[in-house]
Amino acid sequence: MTAPSGVLVVGASAAGLSTAEALRRKGYQGRLTVLGAEPHLPYDRPPLSKQVLAGAWDPERARLRPQAALSALEAEFLLADPAVGLDTETRTVHTASGRALRADAVVVATGLGPRTLAGQAGLAGVHTLRTLDDAVALRADLLASSRLVVVGDGVLGAEIAATARGMGLAVTMAGPRPAPLAGQLGPVVAGLLADLHTERGVRLRLGAGVSGLTGHHGRVTGVRLDSGEVLPADVVVVAVGADPATGWLAGSGLRVDNGLVCDSRCRAAEGIYAAGDVARWRHVTLDALIRLENRTNATEQATVVAANILGDDQPYRPVPYFWTDQFDARIHVHGTPSADAEVTVVDGDLAGRRFVAVYRRDGAITAVLGWNMPKQARLRRGQIGDALPDLAPAP
Repeated sequence: MTAPSGVLVVGASAAGLSTAEALRRKGYQGRLTVLGAEPHLPYDRPPLSKQVLAGAWDPERARLRPQAALSALEAEFLLADPAVGLDTETRTVHTASGRALRADAVVVATGLGPRTLAGQAGLAGVHTLRTLDDAVALRADLLASSRLVVVGDGVLGAEIAATARGMGLAVTMAGPRPAPLAGQLGPVVAGLLADLHTERGVRLRLGAGVSGLTGHHGRVTGVRLDSGEVLPADVVVVAVGADPATGWLAGSGLRVDNGLVCDSRCRAAEGIYAAGDVARWRHVTLDALIRLENRTNATEQATVVAANILGDDQPYRPVPYFWTDQFDARIHVHGTPSADAEVTVVDGDLAGRRFVAVYRRDGAITAVLGWNMPKQARLRRGQIGDALPDLAPAP
């Protein structure tokens, strides 16, 4: 296969930058363009809810590479210009500013957009956290406030709650699950997280739905639960999940269904690929379509995409992995845990909050979790079976 004369990467975050770097690392010398919706050069997202929000890092420190490394890529970075359309046949991307960018290969790496609550847009003091600018704005609001309500009991919501509590705010977490991350990690580990947050002063109002927000003179004043109770707040963070940023692909003819649907080579159509949070691809080991939202996947998938653009024929079949830091807990998860799995501690102990646990379904190990034992958990990664749970069969 002849190498493409031009590659256009749509998305200037971790997956997009990793694709560009992998192409150059593999010897690609053609024209390389990275299109970004935000005004910033590529930066890392995991520190936003922790180090950047807490003020431990200056926002510039979240940048993924120094300027010298970006210059060495000899790539053109076109920033603050979102993609608004794609002509699949000619592989031409149209942008908000009116650009028409054509390439032999296009990589879709546009990531996610945060979900919001009804009425959120009209109230000051209500935030989502997805971008660097989001983190800076939220930090400024927290520094001028004393009460935060986090709507959402998943990874992002729990991390924000922990960070804000460390900043001295009175923090309440609201969400439908009985404990933080209960939907991902199940009752045993989620129960320990609930204890940890409670001990550190986070007020948990979990197991109840949120019906809306309250406000006064255009500023948020609280969060209303389905029960009618109102949780008072100076600031509210909405962390109720995110959706793949695929709206700009409407009319492209590509299949969009909970992400850009791809084959096992992360290819959505001839010359069009996807990487990172936006990609939903066929995992050949599982014979299922899956989509992963984590930093590790963004880098690993980008490397396979780059190889396939240059003529390799590599299926992408990772073992899922993510981590989260909350207070003094560092949790690393390999595989796909589920709330209904059988959980067994195989190293350390729960009481000491330093342990490795394995998740089993139908007798097969589907995930390994380490709580403050990252190396020990990684060593057991090879025990994870092929039958990972909760993955919809590919059509």
